[in-house]
Amino acid sequence: MSSYRQIYYHLVFRTKNSQRVLSESELPLLFKYIWGIVKEKQSHLYRINGVEEHIHLLTDLHPSIALADFMRDIKTSSSGWIKDQGIFPRFNGWGVGYCALTCGYKAKDGIIEYIKNQQSHHEKETFREEYERLLIESGLEIDYRYFLKD
Repeated sequence: MSSYRQIYYHLVFRTKNSQRVLSESELPLLFKYIWGIVKEKQSHLYRINGVEEHIHLLTDLHPSIALADFMRDIKTSSSGWIKDQGIFPRFNGWGVGYCALTCGYKAKDGIIEYIKNQQSHHEKETFREEYERLLIESGLEIDYRYFLKD
């Protein structure tokens, strides 16, 4: 008997102290590198995009991979790669933690469009406002003592 699964995650993670150090011109190289990590984990990347201080991904996570391990590997590997490549000279690492929101099949296309439009979206809303809104819309209680603190 075959097993069926569908484990979509909208993932968001940021630079340390939300520093705006990821230059738009070099982001596609970072996205390609992260895509390689996702593929290596036998997972599927539907969309990746970001701006100067944070990145969004929509992935279908392979069931043999723990979410915490997946995020640790993405952040650790990409951090080392960024430093080796020297593409973001002021990059000082990724911030503590991440946001992982599950979604269903019917929401997938809307989230892809949301991630695709990050640049224009952030002309109207700061990362802090976006992050807070995503958490609240998902029914998560925010502990402001630790909110976006490194």
